[in-house]
Amino acid sequence: MSKKFIKQAGNTLILLATFALPVALLIFFREDFKEIEKIIPTTGVAGPLISILLMGVLSATPIPTDPIVILNGAVFGPFVGVLVSWMGNNFAAIIEYFIGKGIAKIADFERQRHNLPFGLGNFPVDSAWYLICGRFVPQFGGKVVSISSGMYHVNFWKYLWTSLVSNLFGSVALAVGGYSILHKFL
Repeated sequence: MSKKFIKQAGNTLILLATFALPVALLIFFREDFKEIEKIIPTTGVAGPLISILLMGVLSATPIPTDPIVILNGAVFGPFVGVLVSWMGNNFAAIIEYFIGKGIAKIADFERQRHNLPFGLGNFPVDSAWYLICGRFVPQFGGKVVSISSGMYHVNFWKYLWTSLVSNLFGSVALAVGGYSILHKFL
């Protein structure tokens, strides 16, 4: 076997494990998912860490982390909720970026990119406007931006600072919103 084949097989296995493990966990714990959300506030100091790790696990699935951000605000208060959510969203963004890089390697995206319809091969994925504002599309915007950034080989440091900025705005809006809903309306 050639080194290229072995490397592609390894990348494929890593990518499958990255998607399969969180999906398998979600299927296994599907009945207990609401219970997991209830466990986070009762774990004390470990609660924020569990929340951050859960957001990282969910980054490899199509399930959005927005409900966890709202829950973080309601449970941990506005300041800690924003901080925990911001760290969790940044952790998830880094994982999604590298998933996109893995997909690009497996699919030989650089070569296939020029054959994409509607000029998508020339889409300005490395634009700061796209990297920041694309994350504000509810539910799936962050995942699309992250995976496409990895696939188009956007400079990691540019990707990271734009993720930090946009995730801060999203975390403030949703975590403070969750805190407000819990303490002002309920």
